[in-house]
Amino acid sequence: MTVVHLLRHGEVDNPNGILYGRLPGYHLSSAGIAMAERIAEVLGGNDITHVVSSPLERALETARPCSAKLGLDVTTDERLTEAENAFQGLRFGVGDGSLRNPAAWRHLYNPFRPSWGEPYRKVAARMRAAVEDVRATATGHEALVVSHQLPIWIFRCWLEGRRLFHDPRRRQCSLASLTSLTYADERLVTITYSEPAADLVPARASRTFTAGA
Repeated sequence: MTVVHLLRHGEVDNPNGILYGRLPGYHLSSAGIAMAERIAEVLGGNDITHVVSSPLERALETARPCSAKLGLDVTTDERLTEAENAFQGLRFGVGDGSLRNPAAWRHLYNPFRPSWGEPYRKVAARMRAAVEDVRATATGHEALVVSHQLPIWIFRCWLEGRRLFHDPRRRQCSLASLTSLTYADERLVTITYSEPAADLVPARASRTFTAGA
């Protein structure tokens, strides 16, 4: 049996509500650091032999308490990074957000792809390849993979045979949540979801969809 834990990073310090996407310079907030430390407490006794992370700062900062607790190095994998988004660097919304600007509307013609960013199928494919490599490397043990809300959710939808187009508000992938995949040899047998740091999630971020993911 092999278990791959997909961990969404903790809360980011983002007081202006920017859709930060792949932009550098966005770090965990004090609450986000506490979330990462909580995950380290929860998983510190597990048989985890590999810690792999998206290269973005918020993911690496979430991975480090676990890697320190487990005595493991953190490996980065570009395939785990956030999805591309045409609204990166902007506030996303109708009021004072980018959607009030008609120039932004050209990105919204096809929500099924989606037309404003990286195709869902491409996200699922790169996540599938990254997770399969981790599973093979950690065979017979556990591994921790730190990524972002959209990639984790799209990959889970693909695994469960759901449509990839979805309502972002209904993603089951809260801050510092764990989506754990259990394999018997190469066969996926269970998917479980947990929120070990739910009590640390600020009320303003309690929705499943947050800017930047």
